[in-house]
Amino acid sequence: MSGEDKNPDGSGINPWDSAKDSDNVRQFTVGKDDDDIRLDRWFKRNLPQIGFAMVSRWARTGQIRVDGKRVKPEDRLKAGQMLRVPPGGETAQRGPRKREELSDEDIARAESMLIAQDKASITLNKPPGLATQGGTGMRDHVDRLLDAFAGENDPRPRLVHRLDKDTSGVLLIARTPGSAAYFSKRFSGRSAKKIYWALVVGVPEVQDGVIEAALAKQPGTGGEKMHVDEAAGQPAKTRYRVVDRAGNRAAWVELQPFTGRTHQLRVHMAAIGHPIVGDGKYGGPDAFLTGSISRKMHLHARRLIIDHPDGSPLDVVADLPEHFASSMEQLGFDENDSDARPDEGPGPMPKELKKKAARQHAKQIRKDTRGERRSRGATDKNPKKKLGKKSTAKFAKGGAPKPKGRGKPGTRGTASRGVKPGPGKGSKR
Repeated sequence: MSGEDKNPDGSGINPWDSAKDSDNVRQFTVGKDDDDIRLDRWFKRNLPQIGFAMVSRWARTGQIRVDGKRVKPEDRLKAGQMLRVPPGGETAQRGPRKREELSDEDIARAESMLIAQDKASITLNKPPGLATQGGTGMRDHVDRLLDAFAGENDPRPRLVHRLDKDTSGVLLIARTPGSAAYFSKRFSGRSAKKIYWALVVGVPEVQDGVIEAALAKQPGTGGEKMHVDEAAGQPAKTRYRVVDRAGNRAAWVELQPFTGRTHQLRVHMAAIGHPIVGDGKYGGPDAFLTGSISRKMHLHARRLIIDHPDGSPLDVVADLPEHFASSMEQLGFDENDSDARPDEGPGPMPKELKKKAARQHAKQIRKDTRGERRSRGATDKNPKKKLGKKSTAKFAKGGAPKPKGRGKPGTRGTASRGVKPGPGKGSKR
């Protein structure tokens, strides 16, 4: 595809321009943003006016060619390949996507959250109280404001992860479909490193530990609340480190999730008896401190380190919201005592180990079931015990020494690229 066929964002083509030339055979070069995408997904992304049934028919009859060869809808494309598309095929004439109508106030609000942006990403400092994505009856959310960062002919920026409504901090937005796929793989593969700051009630006895407690949706809550459930829950692992303490009243902790379960950090800290300050959902009345400490939740996504499509790491730091910074000051905590340095953690699990773990899990379930069946027919003289597990939170002592950071909080945050965090070094501000 020639240079004039490319969108300003480099995503490859402008499908609305190509539709005008649909009476002729069309040739497209697969762009970098579409590398490793399925053929049917390429059409949905770049030529949405051509339906899946038509794509399948063209592939079956050999009318679609990639570098001159026949392909199937599920085949994956590589950047630089030449795609031949026959004329016609439009199921309906569709114009450019409908943009969200934003007021000047909406645009100013979106821009006030901006930390940094480039051709692939937008990083925001989400304030507490603002939902990441809409739902039933939810009109005020970050996703609605994303058109503020898109040009007239640009694709709509996309969410690639989420923060709870009352959690503040770093939120990464993908600018193009290709970068969305790239970042999503890093989150699902657990190579992205996230560090949260939290104020918790009381002081954990273990100063630097790991919580391993499986989580599941709590029955009777409509999926709105999670709880520890070692028998039926999904594995969840969190590292925490006490940075400082205010006597026995409260502690400032760093939290690093190694898994991404719903409300994971909130449930894990409540499970060990130290709920996050302001989190009444999981801590109840005990989650609030007396005096002038804000009743808002004190959980903040402080830092995100993730690979960037251009090859260098994206390292973003978000400044604290006003209520959190005020509580820190009242409790005598100094932000310079932490640079939110991540622990490397266990890293992504290789596919073979995942399969082995799955087989072992299935084997254990069958074994447990056999034990239960036998217990039903056992006599009083020789009862069989049912197998089960207790809900536990496991801790591992040790860890890195207390790091020192630099810099004072600003109004939004900072982003740096190519900087590898190390002991004794703060984030590039």
